Amino acid sequence: MAHPSKVIIVGAGLVGSLWAVFMARRGYSVQVYERRPDMRAAGYRGGRSINLAMSERGWKAIEMAGIRENIEKTALPMPGRMMHAISGELTFQPYGKEAEAIYSVSRGGLNLELLDIADRFPNVEFFFEHRCVEVDLELPYITFEDMRSGETKTVDAPLIFGTDGAFSAVRYSLQKTDRFQYTQFYLEHGYKELSIPPAADGGYRMDPKALHIWPRGNFMMIALPNADFSFTCTLFLPFEGAVSFEHLKSDADVSAFFQRYFPDSLALMPTLTHDFRENPTSSLVTVKCRPWQWQNRILLLGDAAHAIVPFYGQGMNAGFEDCTILDGLHEQFNGDWSQMIPVFARSRAADGDAIAELAQRNFIEMRDLVADPKFLLRKKIAAHLHAQHPGFLPVYSMVTFSNTPYHIALEEEEAQNRLFSEILQLEGIEENWAENKQVMEIFGAWMAARRRVDGTRI
Repeated sequence: MAHPSKVIIVGAGLVGSLWAVFMARRGYSVQVYERRPDMRAAGYRGGRSINLAMSERGWKAIEMAGIRENIEKTALPMPGRMMHAISGELTFQPYGKEAEAIYSVSRGGLNLELLDIADRFPNVEFFFEHRCVEVDLELPYITFEDMRSGETKTVDAPLIFGTDGAFSAVRYSLQKTDRFQYTQFYLEHGYKELSIPPAADGGYRMDPKALHIWPRGNFMMIALPNADFSFTCTLFLPFEGAVSFEHLKSDADVSAFFQRYFPDSLALMPTLTHDFRENPTSSLVTVKCRPWQWQNRILLLGDAAHAIVPFYGQGMNAGFEDCTILDGLHEQFNGDWSQMIPVFARSRAADGDAIAELAQRNFIEMRDLVADPKFLLRKKIAAHLHAQHPGFLPVYSMVTFSNTPYHIALEEEEAQNRLFSEILQLEGIEENWAENKQVMEIFGAWMAARRRVDGTRI
């Protein structure tokens, strides 16, 4: 089983389509099975789409897939956050250095590009509207139901990759095995997609060079720009409670809620009540499991292994990084899956857990802390230290603008929390932080105690 020539990929979403490209380039015979219809035939092309935030890990994978140029044409740089206070006051916070930005990209457009490039390989076959109904854990077979005809077919599957999302059918088969560990955790918050259309003159209604955030303590709204001059908005709100979805029953409820908490957005959202009524309210789940593989021939990737909440913008980026790391192991072990699958599953799981934790923490930052003066001061001091000492990398930059393993970034967050806790307790720090000698003394002692990580002192 060390060097099979055929692979089965279950799921033709972002990660599955990307992995098909990687496998095709390695010369494998690739079969991709997807429960949904082919989005290219379903009239998706050119349609409206939820946007994602592409950062360094995602760009690396896209470049390796050979489609960076295509995606860059419609990717919109967002070098920082634009905070909207209830009063209407705007505050901009850069994410990193001047040239650093995350990019708003179309989920659907990216998926279409990946499907198209994978389909150009003669050794790739797609089977849409095929539902995975059984993974044989004893023999190398997998069974699918053709959802159009109702017929089932069992195919040879010497190597299976489960890229079928947070509610993976492949993972469900593994959950039946002895000592398989699985947890799922739902936030008390749900989300609803809304829209800001282009202005009457065809331009943007807000600054497109920012990820817009309306932080309101226990809830928030965000907006990402689209290439068609619209914005895709997402409202994150508890399902139940004093301020929650359960109290937004009528158009009047929705209008009153937005008038109270997001007044500057009302004039920007002429279809608000229609969108709120028609678009579903969805839940937010985190999935953790162990092990990600079975007998060195079945492997989970992306959300199937590590579904996370979207608040660090790393769900897609983490799934894409799975592909680049596994492809690197393919090179290292010369295609010997019996070696690379267990190495990948064992080492990468810590990163999956770490980014899940970081994403949940960033929700608190986005909805609440971004409006806190102490937090804003910390961000200013961190940016100053980074500019003066490039070896010091703020955790956000580590996650977003580098390929530092997520588990190291999580460890570093704990260390930096201790550093800034000490700095922010200094008397008069709000007024004299830039010239305060004690800041540099504390920082110098902290730096001296840190080890080298990824070639830089942090």
